[in-house]
Amino acid sequence: MEAWAEDEMRLGLKPVLRRVWAPRGRRPVARFRRRYEWVYLYGFVRPTSGEVFWLVLLTVSAKAFSLALSHFAEWVGAGKGKKRVLLALDQAGWHTGGEVEVPEGLELEFLPARSPELMPAERLWPLVNERVANRLFEDLDGLEEALVERCLALSEQPGLIRGCTHYHWWPDAA
Repeated sequence: MEAWAEDEMRLGLKPVLRRVWAPRGRRPVARFRRRYEWVYLYGFVRPTSGEVFWLVLLTVSAKAFSLALSHFAEWVGAGKGKKRVLLALDQAGWHTGGEVEVPEGLELEFLPARSPELMPAERLWPLVNERVANRLFEDLDGLEEALVERCLALSEQPGLIRGCTHYHWWPDAA
């Protein structure tokens, strides 16, 4: 059985602002426009190996989460007569709803409420933000393109992912 963790992050046209260097006596300029359109990045991580699976969807809901679970199960090879995967999750409403369809081979394990420090997948978001911080996107397509580029780059760095997400208490199941 493999142990994985999953979380979602909302990113939108309202930019992620970070500090930047500027010459002494000059203020840095960051373009900014208030726009409220969002996409959600679903991140699945296997902390022991640094493997990641990413999915960009337009919403979070029980239906969208079920879709994400089915894509993940297919990608990881979980199913009847195949490998089994234990997936650690927070207790978001769309994770715990009765209408969530859990594919064969996946078992959901819910972490205690209000404990993001226990979720290894939470540590993915600062890595993703590096590519979109202080950038102004004209539309969601540009944002998605930047996210896909960053997620592909992170997928090729399992050592970095493992270093950020593998807690000492995480099970080293095969």
